[in-house]
Amino acid sequence: MQNRHQIIKKILPCLLSIFIATSLISCSEQKNEASSKLNQEYPPESGGTLVDAMSGEPSGLIAMMAGESSASAIASNIFNSLLKYDKNLELTGELAKSWDVSADQKTITFHLKPNLKWADGKPLTSADVLFTWQTVTNDNTRSPYGADYKLVKKAEAPDANTFKVTYAQPYAPALDSWSGLHVLPKHLLEDQDINNTPFSRHPVGSHYYQLDQWKKGESISLKRNPNASQGQAKIDRLVSRIIPDRAAQFLELMADNIDSMSLNSIQYARIFPARPDLTNKIAQYKELGNSYTYLGFNLKRKPFNDVRVRQAINYAIDKQEIIDGVLLGLGLPVASPYKPGTRWSNPKLQPYPYNPQKAITLLKAAGFEDHDHDGILDRDGQPLSFEILTNQNKEREMSAVLVQRRLKEIGIDVKIRVVEWATFISRFIKTGDFNVVLLGWGLGLEPDQFNIWHSSQQAPGQFNFIGYNNPKVDMLLETGRTELNPDKRMKIYHQFAEILLEDSPVVYLFAGYGLPAMHKRVKGIDDPAPPAGIGHNAYEWYIPTPLRRNEMSAE
Repeated sequence: MQNRHQIIKKILPCLLSIFIATSLISCSEQKNEASSKLNQEYPPESGGTLVDAMSGEPSGLIAMMAGESSASAIASNIFNSLLKYDKNLELTGELAKSWDVSADQKTITFHLKPNLKWADGKPLTSADVLFTWQTVTNDNTRSPYGADYKLVKKAEAPDANTFKVTYAQPYAPALDSWSGLHVLPKHLLEDQDINNTPFSRHPVGSHYYQLDQWKKGESISLKRNPNASQGQAKIDRLVSRIIPDRAAQFLELMADNIDSMSLNSIQYARIFPARPDLTNKIAQYKELGNSYTYLGFNLKRKPFNDVRVRQAINYAIDKQEIIDGVLLGLGLPVASPYKPGTRWSNPKLQPYPYNPQKAITLLKAAGFEDHDHDGILDRDGQPLSFEILTNQNKEREMSAVLVQRRLKEIGIDVKIRVVEWATFISRFIKTGDFNVVLLGWGLGLEPDQFNIWHSSQQAPGQFNFIGYNNPKVDMLLETGRTELNPDKRMKIYHQFAEILLEDSPVVYLFAGYGLPAMHKRVKGIDDPAPPAGIGHNAYEWYIPTPLRRNEMSAE
């Protein structure tokens, strides 16, 4: 007869097998149940919290002062403009219920919706719109957007619901410009210095949400605004967690700690296809974004004031290598500062081809040779050496490494410096203290790029921080703003892009795809995405009660 220990020794493996199998079945059943819940139909309801991730912390929440995409992303949930773009990228009213344009195209009269309020309950009237215009056009206001609104020769608020602007001459981007200016509260700001107001960190707006809490370096939380000018959004709270590293964001997405992020190419093309558990709970979207990534030169410093040096660097960089190696092919080469495939993008232009020999020839013509045979080109005893400055963004960091390698092959010594976003803007961009930057430009639908490239836009805080100055480009930009014929405007901007490509004040690296990921607990998202992208109707998104996280509340 077997003793007790022998019996246990025999049956223990069987028990363990049964336990493991049962656990696996249980886990599988739980996953299937969770997946089934996510894919059920739920009626729209209010409540819940949506958590997303952002790479950079805003310097403030007055978008016309900050000039950063991170500031605009948050502020666009707090403030309204007179107009907005709908899902089909057509202009429609936001604070304005209607508008009239005079026969000579010089005067626009906006009629505001009645009974508008700020989040603090005070009335929102045309006096606030007039105050905002006066603020952005004030010469003491350090805003990169002022030039657009200084073209208005007269602005007036004849009554509480009417705002009227008159231009000296027809201004083609006029209506678009009023879709981009957030209206600010006069009663809170009229006695403050807009450049240094605490309001930028404690804003009061009129849109769907109001600021709840800003934990510096951690998160920005918004809550529903009961006085919202556009009615009530369905989701109660929006939380944007500040996570500079995209890999760390992705870990939080997988751990179900955030609902939304912008994927990088590796995450989209390699990790997701290999992880059905992720695709079961997270929806992916792909859209060609309105942005491009570039290498920008400080044209006020030598040797970047020499067009031959800039062109040589352009020829020395293999753009397709960056698109294939960094983006895994999820990007397009660009030769103009416009979204590929749009009418504003000149189809005749081609990026500088990868041609290191051409680069060496141009550098030699500029006086650079390896006189001391150390592998680095020099001129007048000074080596051709500089630093590429970029922010904490893995795609940009990887792009910088590939640029560094290619430039080393032709005798240029490059160092790479990566800094946190707020420091990048305040310490380097706004002061002009850099040699070369690797950055991205986000663009609107309007082709006018006066603010970026006109020689007048170089003051601290303005967008022409690389110091570009070309009288022909200035003239084209000025002409393009007043030309109302779309075909004639197109030719103007095609010519502008041609000169820009020849001058090479920047090296266009790529136009990448936007790759947003959204947890399937968030419902109401248009699929397929309309021209305006998935976020156009975020106020209609909702999170059904069974799919919400467990949340603590102080209320």
